[in-house]
Amino acid sequence: MRLPLTLPKPWPRTLLWRSFLLIAMLMGLSLLAWFQIYKQISIRSRTEQTAQMLASAVNLTRSALLAADATRRGLLLVQLMSQEGLRVYPAEPTDLVVEAEDTGFMQDLHEALQRRIGPSTRIASSVEGEEGFFVSFVLDDAVPEDEYWLMLPAERIRAGTLAGWIGWALIVLLLSLLGAWLLMFSVSRPLKSLEHAARMVGQGELPPALPERGPRELRAVAEAFNQMSHDLAQLESDRALILAGVSHDLRTPLARLRLGLELSGVPDTELEAMSTDIDDMDRIIGQFLDFARDTQAVELLETDLAGMLGELAERYRKRGANIVLEAEALPPLKLRADALRRAIANLIDNALRYGGKEQTIDVSLRRDKTQLIIEVADQGPGIPESQFERLKRPFTRLEQARSNTDGSGLGLAIVDRITRQHGGQFELANREGGGLSARIVLPATPPSGGSAQGVPGPVTSA
Repeated sequence: MRLPLTLPKPWPRTLLWRSFLLIAMLMGLSLLAWFQIYKQISIRSRTEQTAQMLASAVNLTRSALLAADATRRGLLLVQLMSQEGLRVYPAEPTDLVVEAEDTGFMQDLHEALQRRIGPSTRIASSVEGEEGFFVSFVLDDAVPEDEYWLMLPAERIRAGTLAGWIGWALIVLLLSLLGAWLLMFSVSRPLKSLEHAARMVGQGELPPALPERGPRELRAVAEAFNQMSHDLAQLESDRALILAGVSHDLRTPLARLRLGLELSGVPDTELEAMSTDIDDMDRIIGQFLDFARDTQAVELLETDLAGMLGELAERYRKRGANIVLEAEALPPLKLRADALRRAIANLIDNALRYGGKEQTIDVSLRRDKTQLIIEVADQGPGIPESQFERLKRPFTRLEQARSNTDGSGLGLAIVDRITRQHGGQFELANREGGGLSARIVLPATPPSGGSAQGVPGPVTSA
């Protein structure tokens, strides 16, 4: 059984930082591996070379001292010091010796010298207060007490400075990370623009054309998206033109039918039924026109939202509807007033159709932190939660207890489109105790003019 791969919670969610951190981790691991290789090859090679050089110096010095006449050893030691920088001192048991620093390099070097010179070989960094690098050796193996110190300048023994290597490695690492970040930024920036443009398309807006530059794959994506946006805009324009044309052409014969019915002399009961059918047809045609209307290009106007709801509630009360309004008075907001009024009216019509005129329709306006919430709630049968998103699509109706044969299935689609064009969200929810709550959630934009001081409190009417 395959287990799903889950990333830790702190792991970033953006492509830029995911890729950047992944590249940084890989480069860090590569740097560690490089240091291990450096340690295994370069440092050990340096150790062996240094040990070989010291062993050769010790062996040559010992051979020269053994071969030289006792009276000429002093002159030989002076020549070694002046020409090679080597000094030879007799080793005494009372010598004050400071051992060489305890590092990996020195330990490996000591072991290599013991293999080449002898197990009794010692190394030191200072003897009797004199600084340098000291290696002990026995002049004659038959006389182990005849021990000497060979001193070399310390700079000959120093291994390559690890700090220097680390410094250069860090500089290279930082430059590589900078290049990786620029590379991923050049990839993520077009994708971010594509995301923003796709959201605009989802809100029914026409996004500006994406720049078609960069690598071939990104150019191809930008070209395909721009073509898709153009095709969608053309399709939407054609559909709106067809709907508007058909709806407009149908209203003329409907008006003639209405006039003909009133002059036909049919009984009042039949006349009322036929007039109701014509009114339903006219309302459906009106929904077609509303759906086809382009509200995106409508100018934003300062709107008293609470006043708008009050006017709508009063209009429906005159028709016999039981509307209870609770609206918080707000400063003027820049809105597409006619479109938003049409959306709220659609919600009230929907509530009256399914909740019944004898039931109470609750309409409210309130501010919630950074949002404005317009809510229309009825007392009807409600709808299954699984159908909420489906009913926001055009020409969709619920074929259950809440549905009937009236309507075109465009009412909620129109509300959803107008809400998204205002940068908001359209939400549906079932009420506790029965009924449906439809909410238009808009961003709470600041007042467009004047001061918020002196604004009255909530307005409640029934």
